[in-house]
Order: sequence, then structure tokens, then C-alpha cells
Amino acid sequence: MREIDTDVCVVGGGPAGLVLALLMLRSGARVTVLECARAHQRVVRGEILQPGAMELLDALDVLSGARARGAHEHHRFLVLEGERVLLEADYRLLPAPYDHLLSVPRPHLLDELLARCRRSPGFRYLPGWRAGGLLRRDERIAGVIADGPPGRCAVRARVVVGADGRFSRVRRLAGIGAGRAEAFAQDVLWCALTASPEEPPVRDVRVFRTGGGPVLVYGSWPNRIQIGWTLPHRRYGHLAALGLDHVKERLVRAVPRYATLIRDQIRTPADLGVLDVFSARAERWAADGLVLIGDAAHTHSPIGAQGINLAVQDAVVLHPLLTRALAEGDTSAERLAEFERRRGPDIAAVMRMQTLQSRAILSQGAFTTRVRPRLARALRRTPLYRKILQRMAYGNPSIRIADAGVCGRT
Repeated sequence: MREIDTDVCVVGGGPAGLVLALLMLRSGARVTVLECARAHQRVVRGEILQPGAMELLDALDVLSGARARGAHEHHRFLVLEGERVLLEADYRLLPAPYDHLLSVPRPHLLDELLARCRRSPGFRYLPGWRAGGLLRRDERIAGVIADGPPGRCAVRARVVVGADGRFSRVRRLAGIGAGRAEAFAQDVLWCALTASPEEPPVRDVRVFRTGGGPVLVYGSWPNRIQIGWTLPHRRYGHLAALGLDHVKERLVRAVPRYATLIRDQIRTPADLGVLDVFSARAERWAADGLVLIGDAAHTHSPIGAQGINLAVQDAVVLHPLLTRALAEGDTSAERLAEFERRRGPDIAAVMRMQTLQSRAILSQGAFTTRVRPRLARALRRTPLYRKILQRMAYGNPSIRIADAGVCGRT
């Protein structure tokens, strides 16, 4: 069996895994990334960057290259009922240059991160490989057994990082519970439509409140319209049983502006995708020789577009902790758990914020449709509005990229 020796084995080549890889390479570590996909062409709906993520990616000299590959700016996040604005987050009130949301196709961001990582001789990238097991030595995790096209490979590492998403295989192999909670009890039915080149791009991320459930709509590069219809948990099966045409007409009633595109471009059930919405926080984020980050450690609702923001910030927070742990030769569970102690309060705050946002979008009655819009307009004229907006956009504002440092090797 082929063997690879590395300092850090990152399982998962998404935003969290590749940002951490880049940071650790800058600190002198040897990094091997295992990514089960062969190319960055998987359909991934989460592509909106908050200002917090943009600022950190800019500091890594990644943002401009990703933008140059193609991106859309969005000025506001709106909750609408008919033509009436119920809630508004106007990102133009934030300081430039991060005074907007940015929709960047996931391949554009990942390809730019990967190109940066490949400049380092200490980087090894294994697309099409997945974690088949964990190597152990003296009761600690010491690497990964990887399954790939040529067979099996043993990646021996001083520390393994599970960055392989909300259904993390690494987390499961380590015997760590996912900590799933049905806080939202929702699913999202997704579709992507192609608009005519003549139609100007949509500059707002909009949520339309309808009798059949809220519908999220935003413009995506180059001329795509992303639509996400929020449904009660496991409800889509009942709708699908009534036939594809029934589902399409329900969508048309929710967002009539896109009726022609929906009827013409949704031709088979494969043109629709269902996202199981749940929140989760793993029972623990560290074991001896292992640490979890991103969705593998904590899973969130798509509400508020926090996914990439949290993934990038996780990597930035973990980087100096992991660099020091490697330099001092201590990758014990107690030492690596410092990441959860530092990052945990931020994650708890985001989960609380998403719960409030979900209630605001889903709630019914006169307060929601009449009183809350007036309160929101009054709030906009106060300093508290900018404070709330800043929190949504940046999360913990103290998160900054640490100096490179040095990783010692044994």
C-alpha cells in the first residue's frame, strides 16, 4: 500500500479545508488534502460571501482572483410580501470595500484557493480520494486510510483535520456524535434557472413570503437565477407524488416573475434538488490527533448565508492554535479542544441569530406583516441597525489572520 507522510492531513477540499491548508502551508507545514470529488464542478448552492469572509480572503490574496473568474454583487437582503418590504438589511451602509454581499460560484473560489496552495512545495492534493479509515498509533489518530482510483493509500499525519461537511465521514470514523437538532424542521427545494443575457442581474437577495412557504431568489454568475423554496420537513415527497407539473405551478404561483423560465427549464425531477435543513453541533470537536472544522463540527441553516463565512473564519481561528500545537509536539485532544473553546461562543451566537431570522421569515399574523415593518423602518435610523448589520456581516470582528509562525517537525 502506498504511503504518504505529511504534517497535516485535511479531509475535505471545501472552503474550510483549503483555507486552512493555505494558512498552514504559509507556516511551513506539509499539507495533504483528500477530496472525494474529482473536480470542483459539483452543484453547491451555498455561494454567497459575507463581508467577513471577503475581508479574510482578500488578506490571503484570494478574493480578487476568485472575483475575476466571475461573480455578482448584491446590495441588500430583503424579506418581501408581494411588493411590500417587511425586513431589509442594506449592506451599502457598511464601510467600503466590503459594502455588499458577493455571489461567487463555488468552483471559482476553490480553484483560486487551490492555485494558491499549489505554489507551495509542501502541498499535495488528492482529488477522487475519500477517507476509508483512520490510522491509529498508541490510541491516538495518526493518519487516514484513503481509497482512490489506484487503490488504497496510507496518509500518515501528525494531525488529521475533518473538513468533510455536515455528513462528515471522519467524524463518524472517530466515533463522534453529530449532535443533530431539528431546530428548523424545514427542507429547501432548489433549482437554478438561466436568464436571458439581456436581463440585468438581480442586485438583491430576496425572500418572498408566500402561502406555500418562503422562496429565496438571488442572481448567480453568469446569468443564473437561484431559487430556494422552503418547505416543511419531509413535505416534498407528498408534493412530488402529485407530479412535476404540480410542483412547477406551485413555484410559479410563489414567484410569478419567473413563470416562463420555470415552465421551460424544469423538465425532469433531476432539475430540482432537496436540501435537508437542520442545525447540529458535534459532541466534541477534537480527539487525540484530530480536529473538526466547518460543517463537520457545526452545521447551520442556509438562512442568512453564513456557511462560507463560518468555514473561512474557522480555518483562520484554528491556524495559530494548530501551528503552535505542531511546533510544541502536542496534538492531544485537550490541546486541540482549545479551538472549540475559542470558537464555540461565536457558533452559538450564529445559531441564535439564525433561529430569530427563521422565526421572522416564517411567522404569520398582523405583527409580522404590519407592525414589524414599521419597527424595522424606525430601527434603520438608529445606531443599533448598523450594529446588527455589522454582526450579520462579520460575526466576530476580532478574527484576523495570524502571522505565519513556524511548525516544528519531529
